[in-house]
Amino acid sequence: MARWTVRGIVADMLPVLLVLTLVELGSGLVLDTFESTLLQYPSLLVLVPVTIGMAGNLGAIMASRLSTATHLGLLAFEPTDATLAGNALATVGLAATLFPLVGAAAWAVQALLGGATLSLGAVVAVATASGLALAALAVLVSVTATYAAYRLGADPDDVVLPVVTNTCDVLGVLVLFAVVRLAV
Repeated sequence: MARWTVRGIVADMLPVLLVLTLVELGSGLVLDTFESTLLQYPSLLVLVPVTIGMAGNLGAIMASRLSTATHLGLLAFEPTDATLAGNALATVGLAATLFPLVGAAAWAVQALLGGATLSLGAVVAVATASGLALAALAVLVSVTATYAAYRLGADPDDVVLPVVTNTCDVLGVLVLFAVVRLAV
């Protein structure tokens, strides 16, 4: 049962925020290990903050929609649930349309600032592959976090959004560099 008091919200959020702080620190350490790759391919350096931000945004959109659907009693947490499937499809569709544009923009910014070291096609491919993988992960993380909050009696509005956005931010770093390692 959700507790709509300051004490209840703090009790739900404090442990979550402490764990997420450690997760974000880990993400920064991972990012640091790829410094040489980023300096070698500056167009990928331009992609890093945008990819991280877009991953968190995809997760936030999905999580807030699922949280609202949970409060309204419209979500059944079953594979055949139309609300769940529609939101998952919208998240993947959003990624499929935005990430190629993000890749092209990152390449263009780097070309304007000092010459792109990777081709436009390579940067768009890295951005698109990263975006589609992140969309799938955002759906998985959002559904899992919303279901866990629901089952544990926590208010999804208090817990799910911070968990999903931070997790997707970290996954943004990991997925981007996994794709870079495979493609570049």
